[in-house]
Amino acid sequence: MIMLQHPAQPRLPDPSDRQPPLHRLTRPFHPWTNVQVERMNRTLKDVTIRSFHYATLEKLAEHLKDCLWAYNSARALRSLKGKTPIGFILERWQDEPDRFHQDPNHCFPGPNT
Repeated sequence: MIMLQHPAQPRLPDPSDRQPPLHRLTRPFHPWTNVQVERMNRTLKDVTIRSFHYATLEKLAEHLKDCLWAYNSARALRSLKGKTPIGFILERWQDEPDRFHQDPNHCFPGPNT
């Protein structure tokens, strides 16, 4: 019996032949790599280290936490239709109070706290 040879078929790539993907990480302290991160770092430095002197690292951490909360809660966001996160939550509470277990007003510090 005569065996006919098939024309040369292209060889499928073997997964073990591939090199692993190259993961590039952002280098810290290089403004050309991630502008948003560097801008936020500069804002936090201006508000904390360059404005106040801290006796301990715990005092700095406490003040930094407060600054981040104030910055994030006072900033109007496009994804929330131009509202601050606190304003958006309070508006949702007024429109749909049944979605909340309790009044969210006591969660946010204000002038009377």
